[in-house]
Amino acid sequence: MIIANLVPLWGVWFKGWDAKMIFIVYYFETIIAGIYTALQLWLTTLIKKKDAWTNGGETTMVSGYVFIVFFIIHYGFFVLIQMHIFLGILHIKPASVNLFYYITHIYKFLPEYALWVLALFTISYGLIILKEFILTGIYKTIDMGSLMFAPYGRIFIQQFVVIIGSFILLFNRGSEIFILVFVIMKIFFGFLLDFQKIISSTVKKIN
Repeated sequence: MIIANLVPLWGVWFKGWDAKMIFIVYYFETIIAGIYTALQLWLTTLIKKKDAWTNGGETTMVSGYVFIVFFIIHYGFFVLIQMHIFLGILHIKPASVNLFYYITHIYKFLPEYALWVLALFTISYGLIILKEFILTGIYKTIDMGSLMFAPYGRIFIQQFVVIIGSFILLFNRGSEIFILVFVIMKIFFGFLLDFQKIISSTVKKIN
């Protein structure tokens, strides 16, 4: 994942890549994370069938598919609102194209180098999930509620920085310095969240 984040930085600094296109790729990383989370929920559902759902202080056992549907609706709404704001700031989306079409046909609007970076992020997430979720067997026992909300912390930080970055791009089209700061912050907060997970896991084992 570090390499995947350093490639866009290298491209903007040394290959003349458009920083706006790279920011779109970073935004689509949000969608990639959501798709992989839905797949993780589905895989866990195949094993556990049901899990505890807490609402208003009451806990009931529901089908794993309830978690999947809720996540898709809630996370999808979150993604659409964020993307509408982001594209509105940068004026990137053609006026004749609706948002849903833009998302589902993004390959028509991104240059080749941006599509390769997007593919790199997709592969990176897949390898991480294979290593940390499937091969470890965590998918058999993980709490589906925790899994459902897992991507929100990382994505919230990422999208906050992306939106701030989009404002800066309005005044500084090259924005090489901000791309550098953005990548450093993204990697730092990514490791910080992973470190907190390690601490939390260790404390649970000790207790």
